[in-house]
Amino acid sequence: MTSAIPVPAAVLLPGTGSDEVFVRAVFGGPLAALGVPLYTPAPVPGSGLAEGFLTALDRLSAQHGPVLAGGISFGAHLAAEWAVAHPGRCAGLLAALPAWHGEPGQAPAARSATLTADLVAAHGVAAALTQAEASSPPWLAAELGRAWPRHGSGLAAGLRVAARRPAPTLEALRGLAVPAGIGACTDDPIHPADVAREWAGALPRAQYVETTLAALGADPESLGRATVLAYLRAR
Repeated sequence: MTSAIPVPAAVLLPGTGSDEVFVRAVFGGPLAALGVPLYTPAPVPGSGLAEGFLTALDRLSAQHGPVLAGGISFGAHLAAEWAVAHPGRCAGLLAALPAWHGEPGQAPAARSATLTADLVAAHGVAAALTQAEASSPPWLAAELGRAWPRHGSGLAAGLRVAARRPAPTLEALRGLAVPAGIGACTDDPIHPADVAREWAGALPRAQYVETTLAALGADPESLGRATVLAYLRAR
């Protein structure tokens, strides 16, 4: 990648239960290599999670002009939702690990978020975290152990917001004519690569690049590089 290609400021959002620290770990290096200013709003825990992020996109695009919007998982959904609603304020899309399109239905990520919300509501964040860490690879356990306590008592409500909120439909994505980079992990059962490919196939100016969860665990920037490379190809 080369810093000679001018691109707008980026506003990137985390997935549910995650935070801006992980977004920067994934995208900070790849975007810095291009000289792209990166803004990563922190989550507003609880039932206002989605609206908090959408308000941040409104605010930052008003300050900086059309932005490169995007995020990881639920953050990618919200960025695409915002871009569809405000195409003149979106200069491009960076969508890593989209989990569904349209209604969540029985999407694995939606089911997982609901089950986790139930566990948190019944037993508290600490007990749910102990169970989640025991069944997660070390890198993910470390991320959960850092991010979930930040959401605190709002974690369950935020998970339910994500599990129930529709993502843009494929029809809506077909109307978003901005360059879009779509990144996925081929070995991720929660965020199926087929969904990311469907997003890329619907968006008129999208490219798709994949990596693996194994690579992400060893080097978080691997997912950011894949998504940014797809965006550069789409340009």
